[in-house]
Amino acid sequence: MNILGLSFFYHDAAAALVRDGQLVAACEQERFTRHKHDSEFPDLAIEFCLKQAGITLEQVDHIVFYEKPFLKFDRILSCALGTWPHSYKGFLKAIPIWMKDKIRLRSYIQKKLQTEKDILFCGHHMSHAASAFLVSPFEKAAIITADGVGEWDSTCIGYGEGNRLVLEKKIEFPHSVGLFYSALTAYLGFKVNDAEWKVMGLAPYGKPAYVDQFLRLVDIKPDGSFRLNMDYYAHHWSESTMLNRWERLLGQPPRKPETELTQFHYDVARSGQAVVEKIMLGIATAVHNRYGLDDLCIGGGVGLNSVANWKILKQGSGFKNIFIQPAAGDDGGALGAAFWVWNCVLNQPRKFSMRHAYWGPEYSDEEIGAALDRFGAKYEKLSRDRLLDETVKAIADGKVIGWFQGRQEFGPRALGNRSILANPGNPKMKDIINAKVKFREWFRPFAPSVLKEAAHIYFDMPEGFDSPYMLLVPQVRSEWRPKLAAITHEDGTGRVQTVERDIAPLYYDLIKRWGEACGVPVILNTSFNVRGEPIVTTPENAYNTFVKTGIDVLVMGSYMLRHKDQPVDFDRGMRESVSLEWSHAPAKVPTA
Repeated sequence: MNILGLSFFYHDAAAALVRDGQLVAACEQERFTRHKHDSEFPDLAIEFCLKQAGITLEQVDHIVFYEKPFLKFDRILSCALGTWPHSYKGFLKAIPIWMKDKIRLRSYIQKKLQTEKDILFCGHHMSHAASAFLVSPFEKAAIITADGVGEWDSTCIGYGEGNRLVLEKKIEFPHSVGLFYSALTAYLGFKVNDAEWKVMGLAPYGKPAYVDQFLRLVDIKPDGSFRLNMDYYAHHWSESTMLNRWERLLGQPPRKPETELTQFHYDVARSGQAVVEKIMLGIATAVHNRYGLDDLCIGGGVGLNSVANWKILKQGSGFKNIFIQPAAGDDGGALGAAFWVWNCVLNQPRKFSMRHAYWGPEYSDEEIGAALDRFGAKYEKLSRDRLLDETVKAIADGKVIGWFQGRQEFGPRALGNRSILANPGNPKMKDIINAKVKFREWFRPFAPSVLKEAAHIYFDMPEGFDSPYMLLVPQVRSEWRPKLAAITHEDGTGRVQTVERDIAPLYYDLIKRWGEACGVPVILNTSFNVRGEPIVTTPENAYNTFVKTGIDVLVMGSYMLRHKDQPVDFDRGMRESVSLEWSHAPAKVPTA
């Protein structure tokens, strides 16, 4: 039984393929088109999933979309009529798109796939709930879903048990913790649905000086529910998120993009983040009081707020364990919808637990070598042991490493397969990578990857605690901060990834060997991309990024390349290569 899950049209389009209750493949469309947060029909992601499964579309039994378009259109129409004439411009812009494709989504998908197969539809927040619980390690758990908005819902609570999902209470649009954070992101001059990470990164540099003002923007109830003060928002009738009253409330106009950041902006970021943490902690506490369960699953884009996630665990919500799968946003909706069909619609028992994020494309040494030869690249092909030794030596010498191995990660985090690696103890390394490699803002933090069995030594977390997806942010233990300066953020935290050998053997052995060399089995890990681009997918993407940035060493498969050895005219190889097109660069076919 093959089930193809799809999400697209809003942001982070993706596809996922489930076979007999086991995940086979999942990937975002952006990784192939190189258009960050690509929202268009995920034809290339679908092509990859089918190739990875070794099947054709004819062998797919069910195709499912991650939300219900008629309910979404009902919201758009109701809000437009309810806020007329303010909604006039937005309505005129939206209606032609809906009439052309979105309202007839079944036929649109069938036409795109050239199939007459029926299309199933799963509710948006049900997809999030399914992506959170059905692939979790828990037999029974409480569930919170929170994002901007799906059809009508923005936040849902409920529980999962076995293959049952029950969403019992909800908060509806326009009241939304996700849209509150979007407005905060826009006010600070960052791009909505793209730069919310920047707000989290900026917040530790500020003080919660504007919490009282923000609490006029949202009314948080004792039962965990909340309501936005709609006198300050425009998202129910406009593409804009906020009204000019934010300026009167906070005392300054919104920051223009790319302009100077001041202490005021740091304080606003910290205050807004504090309110989001308060909202999420309040919801979690209420959910724990309602169900009395130890385990919690979180789905939806707000689940990517790793600081709030840690506060839920550490500040008295009552939950002992938390699971958030790595693609918690709309891309994960494709995953959730597929498992919803298998477990809930077909009533099949659960038999899959998501222990890693490596569900994307993979390239063999032969494919990598062929790509490098097309560029005229200079490289060495090394044994496994020598590859690890030379990489450790390069890191010790202060080099920045591009690390390209195995199957690509699903979700926004690089977790050791498409990563940039460096020495976490070099206090200058954060500025070096931000300025010379990533070309991004100085305040953006980098994450630590640590051997799971050693994480409690360096971070304020219990022994054996699991944090495989960089979605929790504990404190770096004070005595280790001088030796982990490059991954210790301004507030003393680190966005931890725990690494296990049976899941990522090469990456684990690299960190272990690094620990043996320097005394601390922790390595700096950030995504292998530059600002404004998706994480690299193909060897061509990786080599292009390598030679155009300050990355010193590239390790792809068994190959090691040094920047200083590369030919100046590498663009010739890029122009001549046909493998930049996905149709000419297939992933390896299945190990289901």
